[in-house]
Amino acid sequence: MKSKQTLFSKNIWVIILLSVFCAWGNENGSNSAIPDTNSASILFAEYEQEYSKIHIEPARLNSQFGFVAIFEGTSDLHYYANPETAPVPEYILTIKAESDDFTFDEPNLPQSKIFNDPLGNQADVYAGNFTVFIPIQNYESPETSTSTINITISGQVCTSATCLLPITKSIQIEANWNNRETWTQVNIENPSVSEEPVETSSSRSIWLALGMAFLAGLTLNIMPCVWPVLPLIVMRIVNQAKMNRSVSVALGLSFCIGVLLFFVILAGANIALQLISGTVLQWGDQFRNPVFVSVMALLLVLLSLFMFGVFTFTVPSVISSKQSSGKGYLSAVGMGLLAAVLSTPCSFGILAAAFAWAQSQPLVKSTFGIMFIGLGMALPYFVLTSVPGLLNRLPKPGRWMEIFKQGVGFILLIIAVKLIIALPEARAHGVLYFSVVLAFCTWMWGTWIDFNTKPAKKWLVRIFAITLASIAGWTFLSTETTKLIDWQSYDDKAIKNAIDSNQPVLIKFTADWCFSCQVVEKSVYSRKDIANLIKSKNILPIKADTTEQDFPATIALKKVYNEPGVPVSILLLPGPNPPFTWRGILFATDLKKQLEQLPDIKRE
Repeated sequence: MKSKQTLFSKNIWVIILLSVFCAWGNENGSNSAIPDTNSASILFAEYEQEYSKIHIEPARLNSQFGFVAIFEGTSDLHYYANPETAPVPEYILTIKAESDDFTFDEPNLPQSKIFNDPLGNQADVYAGNFTVFIPIQNYESPETSTSTINITISGQVCTSATCLLPITKSIQIEANWNNRETWTQVNIENPSVSEEPVETSSSRSIWLALGMAFLAGLTLNIMPCVWPVLPLIVMRIVNQAKMNRSVSVALGLSFCIGVLLFFVILAGANIALQLISGTVLQWGDQFRNPVFVSVMALLLVLLSLFMFGVFTFTVPSVISSKQSSGKGYLSAVGMGLLAAVLSTPCSFGILAAAFAWAQSQPLVKSTFGIMFIGLGMALPYFVLTSVPGLLNRLPKPGRWMEIFKQGVGFILLIIAVKLIIALPEARAHGVLYFSVVLAFCTWMWGTWIDFNTKPAKKWLVRIFAITLASIAGWTFLSTETTKLIDWQSYDDKAIKNAIDSNQPVLIKFTADWCFSCQVVEKSVYSRKDIANLIKSKNILPIKADTTEQDFPATIALKKVYNEPGVPVSILLLPGPNPPFTWRGILFATDLKKQLEQLPDIKRE
């Protein structure tokens, strides 16, 4: 598959959600027929590099006359063939022909293929290049020799990465029955007639899907990411309404509204994308974005540090305000929204499944499904705030709670590591290094000062922590900047040939484990002026990787250039001129000065 599978997509809840949600059909369809008059070839569907084109013409299958639909496209883009294995039974590939002069039999479809989706489920599909034959059952002689045939093709098209909205298109072609003996002879391997759709109970599948959505929402409350704020959220609402049960119920409702507000935003984004661009909001797509995954991983690292007691989590004052005005209803809404937002880093598998299902549903159904997830998440809070006595039955606080809290911290670290592993290698290394520095800066922020620390010292510590984190972020996280210099791998022969040809050579000795080498890359070789000088002076840039002991560059560093370690950069000049050597990280100005003194030579 072209894209990585969403992490934890094989979670049992994801599998259950997809299998049940997809049973909720779409009676109305989402695209009206789009006529393509007098055109026998169209682009039916396209997504990034994947596409499917359709060409229709009169044809013969053995002695049977009819029309053939020739599908041509990439192998990953597919149509569903079997209602029992399709995400939505109504969206299997359907081809229907109509004409005033012809009547048609059921189309002859080729043998379907097996497609394994990202969740490990198997589906019968048509993909790539295949042919469908539509037999003519009866012919009535028209007033003219030419007959017009309207062929309607509909279905849902998917790739291993996403599913497009259901598509319906009509193609009109003309055929001359008198010339039928000249129609193209086609052959379909293993022809089969499309099976009749399996009848399902619409109302039953709807309630089952909504029930599973509600159950999925309940599971969001046990996600580790939201645990840090659960005690604060519930106890604050209850304490604010101790003396008045009606106020407690009202605050509980306000909190639930805050939770639902998050899902209203998600449903609204899904509606807007479908109406404006014809695409859908897919939560799993966010986790294919390296920046988004990096942020989520670092957020989990911070939450784990909170679990270990390194720092104290403080709810924003706008949310945690204890003002009695309005009995704190707006504050309760804000806390509900906060709880829903905090659940997302650990619940993306459930949300990805929900949006994968929603993309194949009408707007009303998809919106209800998303909102039922919010209702499931909000219900426990409403029950607790409506019946505060239930809190007395919970285990009393004690050492077990602190041990449990710290244990959850390790779970969050495991999830963070899994996210980092999913990143491209270069970015994964940077995020891993930065997470350690971020943890140190957070430890500094949370433990080096307390309430009795003087303000001046507090500001000094915090400014130092922020500065260190910023420098580390600039160093480790900017791994995908444009490479300004076309570095060549270390090669003794290439270096010797360049010097013999009067071409200067700049060797950059580096290693993957070398922090200073990364600083050199950012502060020296990412400068456009230096990169332009290397190009204009026709200098051969060599990257000498010394990560492993047996690398050729590692051996040459000690035996040829007599240097003890990295980073080091060496400028070799033709003739008897001695080489220039720069060690450490602060040599950009001196390097530029030496390069400017070389003559300009255009590359051939």
